[in-house]
Amino acid sequence: MKIFVTGVNGQLGHDVMNELAKRGYEGVGSDLKPEYSGVMDGSPVTTLPYVSMDITDRAQVEKVLTEVHPDVIVHCAAWTAVDLAEDEDKKPKVKAINVDGVQNIADMAKALDAKMIYISTDYVFNGQGTEPWKPDCKEYAPLNYYGETKLGGELAVSGTLEKYFIVRIAWVFGLNGKNFIKTMLNVGKTHDQVRVVNDQVGTPTYTLDLSRLLVDMLETEKYGYYHATNEGGYISWYDFTKEIYRQAGLDTEVLPVTTEEYGLSKAARPFNSRLDKSKLVESGFRPLPTWQDAVARYLAALSTQEDA
Repeated sequence: MKIFVTGVNGQLGHDVMNELAKRGYEGVGSDLKPEYSGVMDGSPVTTLPYVSMDITDRAQVEKVLTEVHPDVIVHCAAWTAVDLAEDEDKKPKVKAINVDGVQNIADMAKALDAKMIYISTDYVFNGQGTEPWKPDCKEYAPLNYYGETKLGGELAVSGTLEKYFIVRIAWVFGLNGKNFIKTMLNVGKTHDQVRVVNDQVGTPTYTLDLSRLLVDMLETEKYGYYHATNEGGYISWYDFTKEIYRQAGLDTEVLPVTTEEYGLSKAARPFNSRLDKSKLVESGFRPLPTWQDAVARYLAALSTQEDA
C-alpha cells in the first residue's frame, strides 16, 4: 500500500511519515518547499521520498498525484495561524489552502479511488457549553475564519468522497514545529510568573500518538467522522501549563485568568473544546494514551533532540 502525506514539514505530517516507515509502508511526503525542511532528527522522514507540491495549484496536484498514484492520501497540510486568518488580506490565501486546496486533493482521491484522511478541528463548532462535541454532530457554527475554512474543507471531503476519514483534533503538540508546550517552556525559563487562561477547556493531542491512530485507520474501511485527542480527562490551558512545569521541574508561578482578563485575541477562541472520543473505541480503534503520559514522553523526546 502506497500512502501520500501532505504537510510533512509540519508536526503531524512528520510523525505520520515516520509511523508509515515503522510499519513498512511505502510513504511519499509532500509540502510546499522544494525539499524536506522539517527537523533533521535522523528519523525516516528525512530520507523518504519527497515531492514539492502546492495544494492550491490544481494542475500541479493532478500531475503529482497521478504520477505517485497512492492508495491513501493523508492530508495534514493546512493554514493553522488562527489569528492571522482574521486579516482581510490573508483570507483569500487561507481559503485557497483550507478549502480549495482540500477540494483539489479530494477530487484526485476520487479519480484515483484512494482513501483520504482529512485532519480537522473542534473550531468547526461554536465552542460554547460544557458537553463534549460528538463526531457526528452537524451543529456547525465556527467562531472565526480559520474554523469556517476548516469546515469548508470537511464539506469538500464529505461531499466528494465515500472513502474518507474526517478526524477532528485539538491542542496539538509535536517535535517538528512550534506549539504551546514549547512556548510555555521558553516563557517558564525566563519568567518567574505566567498568566494562563483557565476558562477554555479541552484535551491535548500528541502528534506521535495521533499518527499511530491514523495509520491504524487507513488500514481499515471504517470510514466517517472521528474525534481523537489524548485520554486523561478534560483540562484548561492553566491545568496543562501547571503539569508541563511540574514535569519539566520548573517552579514558575502559574496564575489562572479568564479569557476576558487575559485580553481578547484577534480570533475568538472556543471555551468548550471537549471532544467526545467514544466512537474510536466503538469502531475498534485503540485510544491514545493519557495526555499526562504524552507530556512526559514529549519532554523526554525534546531533551534528546536538544542533546543531539
